Amino acid sequence: MKIIALQSPGGLDRLSVTVRPDPGQPGPGEIRVALHGSTLNYHDLGVVLGKMPTADGRVPLADGAGIVEAVGEGVTDFTPGDMVVSCFFPGWQDGTPTIGDFSGTPGDGIDGFAQAFVVRPATAFTLAPKGFDAVEAAAITTAGLTAWRALVVDGKLKAGDTVLLLGTGGVSIWALQIAKAMGATVILTSSSDEKLERARTMGADFTVNYRDQPEWGRVVRDWTGGRGVDHVVEVGGPATLAQSIEAVRVGGHISLIGVLTGASGEVPTAALMARQARLQGLIVGSRRAQQDFVRALDRGLIKPVIDLRYPLEDLADAFRMQMSGAHFGKIGIAW
Repeated sequence: MKIIALQSPGGLDRLSVTVRPDPGQPGPGEIRVALHGSTLNYHDLGVVLGKMPTADGRVPLADGAGIVEAVGEGVTDFTPGDMVVSCFFPGWQDGTPTIGDFSGTPGDGIDGFAQAFVVRPATAFTLAPKGFDAVEAAAITTAGLTAWRALVVDGKLKAGDTVLLLGTGGVSIWALQIAKAMGATVILTSSSDEKLERARTMGADFTVNYRDQPEWGRVVRDWTGGRGVDHVVEVGGPATLAQSIEAVRVGGHISLIGVLTGASGEVPTAALMARQARLQGLIVGSRRAQQDFVRALDRGLIKPVIDLRYPLEDLADAFRMQMSGAHFGKIGIAW
């Protein structure tokens, strides 16, 4: 079968189309899935660029969705013909976080989904949302579930809350859609006026160009009448955290889920203490949280924004587009 493999030490020129044996039929507790779609995440980009060293010949992509072709003995969650979507942490089934590394994450510690078929434990998948195609379904695995956990599972978002989102990547646009569907007010930042306008057409209530307004935390606080926001989905990291703390209300919640501006930096601890805010690091979520998210999506109120779609053979070009930052929402891979 056809796969995309990454040769060490990484780099887009180290991605190649190759062939491996078909994985065969599922054993007890397993399912065989014909894969048809994925989406790109910055974690995937870090892996393929060699910033997160992995095994030579690793198959990339953490997100994967497709059709169940066969089920092994004892599998009751799925039947042949079901559309399913992968889990980012297949070993984290439920409850509080238990995994702090990527040793079991597809596309990093184990082979990912840039391939035609997989045979995996049934517990490594959930049903896909009704009416989603494979690319749309794959978008929930990493970005969608991260936004859901940040706002709903951990943030306890409720109607009337105010949410601050940074940028227009996959997590932020998912969070915009979730927050608006739940009756929240949304503030969103970007350096692109065109992207800010697009976010407003999707329901963003207030937008800030952070290049024009480098003290955007104060701008956001002023817009809320000095109160601050209830939730911040913080995808930037050290270069944006101080402004996020400035923007959050006393007793608010900051979900630290990204390191786009670096892996470490100074934290304004006095300001955080004065806000009495909860700063929580998080990485995606459990299989149970994904099942809850799918049930919410089954109501038909939200579909992911897939800005561009590439064939699997053009995976390197898709990553180049991701690196440019020109996309809005998710970049899809379809085959």
